[in-house]
Amino acid sequence: MRWVLWGSIMVDFEVKGKFRVRNEWQSFSKVIESNSEKNALEKTYSLLGSKQGVKRNLIRIEEVKALG
Repeated sequence: MRWVLWGSIMVDFEVKGKFRVRNEWQSFSKVIESNSEKNALEKTYSLLGSKQGVKRNLIRIEEVKALG
C-alpha cells in the first residue's frame, strides 16, 4: 500500500540481515513501509531494538531493496 505523506510517496522496502542473540546470529527479513531507504533502516533498527531487545551494534544489515 502506498500513501502520500507531505508530498512523499511511501514505498515498501525489504530489509534483510542478522542480529546477535547470546552466542548466535539470527537471520531476519522485514518489509518496512517508508519514504526512503535511510528511514527504512532506522525503522528496522528501532523495531528490532524494541521487540527483541537488541542494541544497534549487534544488528548487521545485509541488503535493502525497494519492492514494486
